[in-house]
Amino acid sequence: MSDLFKPVNSSQITISQLMLPSHTNFSGKIHGGYILSLLDQIAFACASKFSGHYCVTASVDTVDFLNPIEVGELVTMKASVNYVGKSSMIVGIRVESENIQTGKIKHCNSSYFTMVAKDDQGNNIEVPGLILSDDEEIRRFCNGIKQISLKKERNQHEEIFDYKSKEAIAKLKTYRIRLAD
Repeated sequence: MSDLFKPVNSSQITISQLMLPSHTNFSGKIHGGYILSLLDQIAFACASKFSGHYCVTASVDTVDFLNPIEVGELVTMKASVNYVGKSSMIVGIRVESENIQTGKIKHCNSSYFTMVAKDDQGNNIEVPGLILSDDEEIRRFCNGIKQISLKKERNQHEEIFDYKSKEAIAKLKTYRIRLAD
């Protein structure tokens, strides 16, 4: 077991990119898929920087699109490791866009990626422990614990819930659905 611990700030990465017309969707806003691609890149860089190893995306736990991003805005993504397990890390990412003419900044997205460190043979490898330096870092770590707990609870529910039970079917009828005969 590794005795190595690193501070959260050793994982921090910031990238900025100007949004171009080629990044738009059919409504003229920046395509969410393009933003997801950038999010995955910064999550990889953040986790790899912190762990010192190649990292893979294990799951995209949360992606909340809060405000649209416009062509010509400067998008800045800030990432840090919020939580570490044995070989996994939860990377939190904040996305802001800035109108470079007015200086107005919008919070556009918050995301959480679970990344796993790998050795040269592709096996999981232990990551450094995390040194928490302030209340905000403690809050983020505790939120990571909560995310993991909710994920385990959701997975357990999937395994044990009987979707075909009379009770489950009766409850479905309270929603805006119709069951085919």
